[in-house]
Amino acid sequence: MAKIAVIGSGYVGLVSGAVLSDFGHSVMCVDVDQKKIESLKKGVIPIYEPGLDAIVEKNMQMENLHFSTDIQSAIEDNDIIFIAVGTPPKDDGSADLQYVLSVAEDIATHMQGYKVIVDKSTVPVGTGQKVKRTVREILDKRGVDYEFDVVSNPEFLREGSAVYDFSNPERVVLGTESQRALDAMIEVYRVLYLNETPFVTTNIETAEMIKYASNAFLAMKITYINEIANLCEKVGANVQNVAKGMGMDDRIGNKFLNAGPGYGGSCFPKDTKALATIAREHDEHLTLIETTIQANERQKLRMVDKICAAMGDLSGKVIGVLGLTFKPNTDDMREAPSLVILPELVKRGAIIRAFDPEGTKEGGWRFEDIEQHMTFCDDEYCVSQEADAVVLLTEWNQFRSLDFDRLKAGMKDNYFFDLRNVYEKCMLEKHGFRYYAVGR
Repeated sequence: MAKIAVIGSGYVGLVSGAVLSDFGHSVMCVDVDQKKIESLKKGVIPIYEPGLDAIVEKNMQMENLHFSTDIQSAIEDNDIIFIAVGTPPKDDGSADLQYVLSVAEDIATHMQGYKVIVDKSTVPVGTGQKVKRTVREILDKRGVDYEFDVVSNPEFLREGSAVYDFSNPERVVLGTESQRALDAMIEVYRVLYLNETPFVTTNIETAEMIKYASNAFLAMKITYINEIANLCEKVGANVQNVAKGMGMDDRIGNKFLNAGPGYGGSCFPKDTKALATIAREHDEHLTLIETTIQANERQKLRMVDKICAAMGDLSGKVIGVLGLTFKPNTDDMREAPSLVILPELVKRGAIIRAFDPEGTKEGGWRFEDIEQHMTFCDDEYCVSQEADAVVLLTEWNQFRSLDFDRLKAGMKDNYFFDLRNVYEKCMLEKHGFRYYAVGR
């Protein structure tokens, strides 16, 4: 059993800490937010992630999982320290490392012996070396010479299935310069190691690059199929059949080939911008990545143009919106297409009625600028009341089997914009809707 501290109890830190405790380790999750920690001690989970609450409750009862604001004790009492704090983007697109380096300073200030310091946060190439220098400088000031190692162990969690992803990863990436640290990390992931999960062991810089390169490639794949979808609309092709035919090629694969309003979330937008910035800092230009970023922003606005092209002048028109989060099974709205699409619809005169199963709370402050033109509804049928159009923006399961007669009964007009290609045109037309999809 390893003794682990996870500094940062946000999305990555909480999921990582909870599942590591489920692997049988002793885990202390730490955060500076006292209100959050007090809630976690009561079993109240601050994020929506299926299955997480059960794992937290189980391992708190088994006393494998603990929560605290006492970072000093967490560092002193544990051997492996995971850094899982935020790395938000700066105005220039680069990752802000102030929280990562602040934790490194805390570790160096309080450590009393050998520690394995694990970068779990998504960080630019070179961060591991910065952490190492930061710790060494403070140890020198303290006049002590404790040994420590830094490991890059990037996460590959999909929001909505993060518990499964952590427990059943396609690979575990470990970047370190020390066999001692590598042995410690293999012990941390012994459950996965015994299950023959592939382990990629490399140096710190390569591990850091694997994370950015992976996310940027997936973002490019989404943007590529979106641009193909736009062309399909003009030439009379069906992007879903195109994607199916492409995905049958093992060299391409069928994942991330679903056309829609553009990618969002906490990873793809941030990581593509950070990778492009890293390249520019080294006198390189990742033209594919930079174009991906630009095309993704255009795709969001293209959805607004699609609605306007069909409906004409939006002044005074009521538009019901199904879904606000960037994907289903999460309450996360970071960089969600809705944050661009809804304000632009309001700018063009529309009135918004919206419902999301988990996004209403965050939407309350995300849409403050348009709140006088927007109403949050209690369910998917409330949004259609007196609406001229319904826009399906996030493909929650409960939006995949709508009662169209009930939906249409309260509407003033009959437009249905399926921006996730959930339905077939003939089905909607049968119920009297004018149906519009993406790339079909």
